[in-house]
Amino acid sequence: MRPALVPELHCSDLDRSLAFYVGLLGFRILYDRPEDRFAFLERSGAELMLEEYAPGARMLAKATFEQPYGRGINFQIRVEDADALHAIVVAAGLPIFLPMEERWYRRDDIDLGCRQFIVEDPDGYLIRLQHDLGTRPVSS
Repeated sequence: MRPALVPELHCSDLDRSLAFYVGLLGFRILYDRPEDRFAFLERSGAELMLEEYAPGARMLAKATFEQPYGRGINFQIRVEDADALHAIVVAAGLPIFLPMEERWYRRDDIDLGCRQFIVEDPDGYLIRLQHDLGTRPVSS
């Protein structure tokens, strides 16, 4: 079953973005259209599209296209091991926006736990990578 929501991220350099998403974060290319500088990516059920911005190209944006792109949004991607990806990202010298942390978020009468960090992609999109720690009763 395909996700009901698949974001399309415009990027300044598709090759650089593919090196980040595929080379570092472990996404795979489901299909691409090199002539359009477009790629459709997937990682453990998370899907996203990348398209390189080109002046005069069909652009579905309402604001001036300037970096950092995606201001005001971060994309949470559930992974098997956020700590392993964190080590890869740090070793690559990429900017960490939110350091690795353990967080518990209340949902009704339980807390949902995760380990997470946020890294900036090459165009400044914020990518939150997290893995599940389970649940616990809400602490008072």
